[in-house]
Amino acid sequence: MAIRVLLVDDQPLLRTGFRMILEAEQDLAVVGEAGDGLQALDQVRALQPDVVLMDIRMPRMDGVEATRQITGPGRDGPAKVLVLTTFDLDEYVVEALRAGASGFLLKDAPANELVQAIRVVANGEAMLAPSITRRLLDKYATHLPSGEEPVPDTLHTLTDREVEVLKLVARGLSNAEIAADLFVSETTVKTHVGHVLTKLGLRDRVQAAVYAYESGLVRPGAQ
Repeated sequence: MAIRVLLVDDQPLLRTGFRMILEAEQDLAVVGEAGDGLQALDQVRALQPDVVLMDIRMPRMDGVEATRQITGPGRDGPAKVLVLTTFDLDEYVVEALRAGASGFLLKDAPANELVQAIRVVANGEAMLAPSITRRLLDKYATHLPSGEEPVPDTLHTLTDREVEVLKLVARGLSNAEIAADLFVSETTVKTHVGHVLTKLGLRDRVQAAVYAYESGLVRPGAQ
């Protein structure tokens, strides 16, 4: 079955370009378009897309709030959100990730990257290298807690090893790199990451990295 994609951007020309790229792929189907966040919510309800390509800065309702309403607590729909941003790291990207986006992609990314990103996100994975997550969080550290807040109770549900793994995820290491660092197999790391996500109620490793910063487990700029 084709992956159902909803295009959300306030620039019709961009939507047309994205549509042309995606419709050239046999496993992708553009089921609709929206010019702002409110239209996106209506289209998600009506069309039940698998992936929403979401611009951030739009009239009436921005992409952050739309993402929150599409993927937030209590939302059982299948839609995953892939945020589109400009060349410069957008100040709202961190907010979009916290709101539930599965990752982000630059608007000027090559066509093959856009196609691959949609496939990855539709498969339930995060389309954002952990190292990029860290750079984003370091860049916008002022948006995050100061570190004086109490540690969330949920963090205490993790084993010592799971805490180690969470720290390394937040610091930009891949599963293979974490395995080498902890002298365990990559399969073991994947198991630990899965336990971390389940215990903390997180969707993917992108949100795990954000959680690690927000909880004070990892501080912006720390090595």
